Amino acid sequence: MNGSDEKFPRREANSSSLQWLIAGRCGAALLLFLAGTLLSYKSFDGFERQLMRGTFSIVFAVFALSVVYLLWVHLLPSQTRWQAGVQAFVDVLLVTWLVRATGDLASPYAPLYIVIITITGIFLGSRGALVASVGCAACYTFMMIVVVLALPPNGAGELGAPPIGKFIETIGFNDAAFLIVGLLAARLAMRQSRSDVELIEATHALTNLRALHERIVESIRSGLVTIDLQGRIYTFNAAAEEITGYRAADMRGQHISILLGPVTDKIERAISDPTDARTSARYEADCLTADGLRIRLGFGIAPLFDESGKTTGLVITFQDLTQVRALEDASRRQDRLAAVGRVAAGIAHEIRNPLASMRGSIQVLQSEMHERPAQAELMEIILRESDRLNHIITDFLTYARPPARTLTEVDVREPLRETFTLLRHSPELRDGHTLDEKLPERPVVALVDAAGLRQVFWNLSRNALHAMPKGGRLLAEVERAEQERVRITFTDTGDGMTPEQVERLFEPFSSSTNGGTGLGLSIVYQIIRDHNGTINVRSREGHGTTITIEIPGRSQESEVRMENNALAKTFRDL
Repeated sequence: MNGSDEKFPRREANSSSLQWLIAGRCGAALLLFLAGTLLSYKSFDGFERQLMRGTFSIVFAVFALSVVYLLWVHLLPSQTRWQAGVQAFVDVLLVTWLVRATGDLASPYAPLYIVIITITGIFLGSRGALVASVGCAACYTFMMIVVVLALPPNGAGELGAPPIGKFIETIGFNDAAFLIVGLLAARLAMRQSRSDVELIEATHALTNLRALHERIVESIRSGLVTIDLQGRIYTFNAAAEEITGYRAADMRGQHISILLGPVTDKIERAISDPTDARTSARYEADCLTADGLRIRLGFGIAPLFDESGKTTGLVITFQDLTQVRALEDASRRQDRLAAVGRVAAGIAHEIRNPLASMRGSIQVLQSEMHERPAQAELMEIILRESDRLNHIITDFLTYARPPARTLTEVDVREPLRETFTLLRHSPELRDGHTLDEKLPERPVVALVDAAGLRQVFWNLSRNALHAMPKGGRLLAEVERAEQERVRITFTDTGDGMTPEQVERLFEPFSSSTNGGTGLGLSIVYQIIRDHNGTINVRSREGHGTTITIEIPGRSQESEVRMENNALAKTFRDL
């Protein structure tokens, strides 16, 4: 049995179970007292009156000890196992006293030993049940031996004193009963311990399996969503939160259509034909993030089965294809514009020469028509429009054949400050327009063409002002990004653009431009690309536009050197 106790963990009593044991003992003592009181009113012989006196003493002792037990439990809650053992030992002594006080061999309370053995097995396990059974047998036998030794030499035959053989028979029978009950209680305790071990192992295995499942789901870098057959979201992993900006707690219970739009037909197809759903092509859908930005998601739908093979839900995996589609669009745009640009550049050169001849001829005619104001006004219009046409050709040639750029270390804050200073004195700045700059205190150095960067800032700022005809705020921010890159962000509160306008934003003469030659943003795109940078546009119709530029920066040593040079120049000027 020792090996069994080592193999299976002992059941530990706790404060709550000990309090229930104390309350049960008090209840049993109270029932014992009521039974003794009932017998005292009967006209029986002296045995019942003796039983009443012994019962009253035991009940009083039980209630007094219960107070001590409760104090012990509250003062030392960590010693519950010791407390359970002490209570079992005291209970054996109390029952022995009760049996001695209520008739010895004829006492009806000897079966209380069995109750103690059973309860001890429950609280202290198989070893406790065996120890309790041996203790009960020892106390009962010792008490009976004392009673036998107290009998007179010839008392075996006296009235009221049973013969010695009767004593031996009863003692042996009860001791055997105690030991058998102890063995049974130990066996039951072992089974219970084994069941507890199996339950604990199963619980641990289930917990580990669930933790592994959660780790796998959370480690997947694709967005993963599980839904029920009605399309309600059940699982929303960390990658899905990162891609969409929504929190899992807010998405649980919501319909999947708020994320992917109308997908009811695709869900029904996956449910009705699971085999086809496993091999079906992936879908794409536009999604609005929690910040209101539109992104492109590529997703697939697969059925989720239970152990019987029945479809209980669906698994949706998705990835953010916004950058991929943007690169594809940029590649197609570059291929298309390269072909058109080669032809258009030649045409522009051919147009420019006769345009110059026409302008010169008109100027000669204008100088000879002083007395014809109407004809002079028409010629002025021709000259103005020829200048505009020449400006368009110049911008186009700048876009088609950009000049060689001279890259130097430049504090990006300075071109932005100069641009905003010019804008504040420009007639394009209307009442209601607000220009704000959010610049770091220390220099932000990048290897750029200063003139080209000013042109980028100027074109983006003018375009933002045109998008705010009724006024609004233009905010420009400069910050250091990861991997020694510089991020410049222009945010306006203008009219915003549709996805189609955003897609064609950097194409020459696109319809999203307002005024000018229609080449300003195309030139911006060209300059940023020449700097090995990226430009990203996020816009929502009616909610403004955010344009983010990232260009390679310089190390912080360069920034510190430039800051020191600026301080030295300031001191020299002073």
